[in-house]
Amino acid sequence: MIDLGTLINLKVNQNNMRPLTIFLSFLLLVFTSACSDGGQQKRTESPEISEDNPFLQPSRLDFQTADFSNIEASDFKPALLEGIDRKLDSIQNIANNPDPATFENTLVALEKSGQLLERVKGPFFLLTSANTNDTLKQTQEAIAPKLASLHDALFLNDKLFQRVKSIYDKRDQLELDPESKRLTEYYYNQFLRAGAKLSDASKEKLKKLNEEEASLSTQFTSKLMDAATNAALVVDDPEELEGLSESAIESAKQNAKSHDMESKYRISLDNTTQQSYLQDLSNRSIRKKLFNHSWSRAEQGGENDTRKTITRLAEIRAQKAQLLGFDTYAEWKLQNQMANKPETVKDFLDKLVPPATDQAHKEADELQQIINEEGKDIELEPWDWNYYAEKLRKAKYELDEDNIKPYFELDNVLENGVFYAANQLYGLTFKEREDLPVYHKDVRVFEVYDKNGENIGLFYCDYFKRDNKNGGAWMSNIVGQSKLLNTKPVIYNVANFNKPSSGQPALLTWDNVTTMFHEFGHALHGFFANQKYPSLSGTSVARDFVEFPSQFNEHWALNSTVFEHYAVHYKTGEPMPQELAKKIKKSSDFNQGYMLTELLAAAALDMQWHTLGADTTIDDVDQFEKEALKQTSLYLENVPPRYRSSYFQHIWGNAYSAGYYAYLWTEMLSEDAFRWFQKHGGMTRENGKRFRKMILSKGNTEDLAKMYRNFVGHKPNIEPMLEARGIDG
Repeated sequence: MIDLGTLINLKVNQNNMRPLTIFLSFLLLVFTSACSDGGQQKRTESPEISEDNPFLQPSRLDFQTADFSNIEASDFKPALLEGIDRKLDSIQNIANNPDPATFENTLVALEKSGQLLERVKGPFFLLTSANTNDTLKQTQEAIAPKLASLHDALFLNDKLFQRVKSIYDKRDQLELDPESKRLTEYYYNQFLRAGAKLSDASKEKLKKLNEEEASLSTQFTSKLMDAATNAALVVDDPEELEGLSESAIESAKQNAKSHDMESKYRISLDNTTQQSYLQDLSNRSIRKKLFNHSWSRAEQGGENDTRKTITRLAEIRAQKAQLLGFDTYAEWKLQNQMANKPETVKDFLDKLVPPATDQAHKEADELQQIINEEGKDIELEPWDWNYYAEKLRKAKYELDEDNIKPYFELDNVLENGVFYAANQLYGLTFKEREDLPVYHKDVRVFEVYDKNGENIGLFYCDYFKRDNKNGGAWMSNIVGQSKLLNTKPVIYNVANFNKPSSGQPALLTWDNVTTMFHEFGHALHGFFANQKYPSLSGTSVARDFVEFPSQFNEHWALNSTVFEHYAVHYKTGEPMPQELAKKIKKSSDFNQGYMLTELLAAAALDMQWHTLGADTTIDDVDQFEKEALKQTSLYLENVPPRYRSSYFQHIWGNAYSAGYYAYLWTEMLSEDAFRWFQKHGGMTRENGKRFRKMILSKGNTEDLAKMYRNFVGHKPNIEPMLEARGIDG
């Protein structure tokens, strides 16, 4: 079964907030499959799969992990198509079973079905997001509508729905254990949300919309990757890059060489509006050029312009919502989230906008004052913000990023920081597995052991930027956890840190460090999964809950015990001076008005797009975007949204449509829960055991709001979040 919470993509911000996206592309539409209306489902028109296809049999490697040494890009399409066909056959048998529906012959059978498809999807979605090529892209576009049809073949199948409904109606009399009862409710609600009660005519309309949405969503992802690659900044003269470190300039030179650009310098784009190098580039015209390359990356006309794609996606989603009986797509989408309805999200965001924008205005005034003191007759622009904010940060805290980086060497941060924190809290240990094949030379693999010495899974990490990798950082599974299927988790973390030139150490920014802790928080959520059924396992939770464990894990990056263990100079091994460490901690709430405002602006855009009526047509994306921000009091000339509509991968290519607010919602949960830790002794093994037992190991087996209340003892409180950002509520 597809775990809708396992492919989690994050693009980091600085300090506290780590916007993460679930990298599902068309996966939101693909949960499982079945026959249509109880009749014979049309099989895919697929070529016969070769007997030596590596996916036909379970992997013989430890934990059934993918044997990347034996997988070719051309293996995926026939395996996916065969997997779909086999899944359809299995579901046909379940739907047409002449025996009365039981929990075992219907729901457990569904959970067991489609194992070939699952074997293929794990490595397929990893490679298409982290190491893609033309063959994989073509396969992705070809498979997307077939997976959407697969989804509909299950959830729009009336005969199968009646079997599920009969179990649901008598669930209280069946003496089901709590997880089995939860699975029953889960399936029933999935059918309802998907349109199981629609008329036959409406189902046919919905199927066509689902298929088109899946295709367009995949096309968007492909266009955006190509658009970002084409929009990289290329300069001829290294003097134009004044302000960048020697290693950064050398990296840009090597980047250009890898694209057959001799004697040039190439800066790849981050997936966010603001770019990491903007804080260092002293040449204002180059800063503006880099910013504009980012801002207009997907609006250059031609085949990689995404604007027509996203307007059609918005139309499709609004039309789907209307078919399903809802006024807006957001109203439909939020049914199974903690927030539950758009009004709750609006109220939540509205509480944050005034303090965030007020703080941002104050910060802008401070930056303008620096500009004025330098005698420059210019007004603060978006491409200036990071540059002058870095100057202000250095002045306020005497903190220079170049002085910090030597203490944050990547491998040391991973092993003596991220892994060490997991050991202190949960007793985990890690052993590198150099014998297992990987899909790229930058990837490392570790076997993970529990406190009792039992192995609990494998961890892959892939941290460096590549042009054939989606932007941001994310976590997902190659193999999911399930007691029913007797599988343990195989989990990966992917990021986009700048790769050092050959022979140089990988030195990280503080932002990179917290990203590693964040992503490993997701990994812990997956490793501690303790479920029988794959549909409820690990990170298969609501969008506005799944970021809670990851954001919570960021706190340990600054914990004094952990920090002292990994913040050592890569050359000398000397610990970071206490004075410098204190400066990092003191600066943790710096520039938070800007950061919170850019996130709120992105969340507002998402909700504005997904609260459109079915009869609304958007002719001008840029104008719609501007008006949407003005309506929500988030149109600030020098604080652009973290993502513009045209490159908002989270909501058009992933599973965060009407859900980008979740990053802020879960930040509220994270800070509130961390306050509980602080009140109860902080980083102790006992507190870690409690958090693991009550949150990290639960998956989606309980009501999430209740689960949270059981841990902290009250409903989530917004005050700790604002206090952590240094913002007055």
